[in-house]
Amino acid sequence: MSDEVTLDVRAYLAGELPAIEAALERAIRTIEARSDVPADQAAAIRHGATTGGKRLRPILCVTSYTACGGDGVDAVYDLACSLEMIHAYSLMHDDLPCMDDAELRRGRPSTHIEHGEPATTRAAAILIPLAATQALGAARALGCEEPRARRVAMLIMQAAGAGGMVGGQWVDLLGEGKALGTEELDGLHRMKTGALLAASLEVGAVAAGASDDVRAGLLIYGRAIGLAFQIADDILDATASADVLGKNPSDAELEKSTYVALYGLEEARDRADAEVARAIEALRDRGVESRELEALARFVVERGK
Repeated sequence: MSDEVTLDVRAYLAGELPAIEAALERAIRTIEARSDVPADQAAAIRHGATTGGKRLRPILCVTSYTACGGDGVDAVYDLACSLEMIHAYSLMHDDLPCMDDAELRRGRPSTHIEHGEPATTRAAAILIPLAATQALGAARALGCEEPRARRVAMLIMQAAGAGGMVGGQWVDLLGEGKALGTEELDGLHRMKTGALLAASLEVGAVAAGASDDVRAGLLIYGRAIGLAFQIADDILDATASADVLGKNPSDAELEKSTYVALYGLEEARDRADAEVARAIEALRDRGVESRELEALARFVVERGK
């Protein structure tokens, strides 16, 4: 395989976006039609899940599924958007006054600013079981037998729970005002950011019926780009304005430890590049030939340059 990836990754992301957005809209309308979801919470879910963004996690899921030989049908996008539902939950809770107290998200007022703290808190929390239901139904629609469909849903819940994103949010709060070392910072972001990114790859692989070896390679890839993604975020946080970032306040203002504070800009960039190289090596070692995944890994760090 050539070392050069000629894929136009931004065009690839843009090409996948309409199907992801359509699947997310289907999921939101299903939630809005449920009698057990109060109207104020459904409105908060719509706001929190439709603030835009690159939709990197669902696109990684679809790309992994395709790379593992899965048939590109609509149901894979319905599966992928369950990961975006979990991501939306995390952003809605991150922005709350009891956490980052952020009034701006992707250039728009945060969900709690528009819909209030009680509705936002509850809406974000119920997105977790709703995402599990979404994933289970989509996996069945893809033809996964029941044990594999349940495995798909379980992987998403594990990534969202105490050993993943929720636990990472808690550790992040505990770390405010403290100078975390490399091991502590890596551990925090493997949970808060990396767990869902890695799950995106593994979910796609499991749904496609990939071998254990291929799944292991994609998991290594996902964990590596998860760290690279966070390092790039820290670089952007240190170098870009709130208008460019579309969010406020910065991690520095919240007295959080960052890779830039720990290493400096240049060494942080080098470390992000090293994680990307590790991710691509994991693919090639296990025979996963996907120029899309290689290009997406590189794109993760280009955001911080």
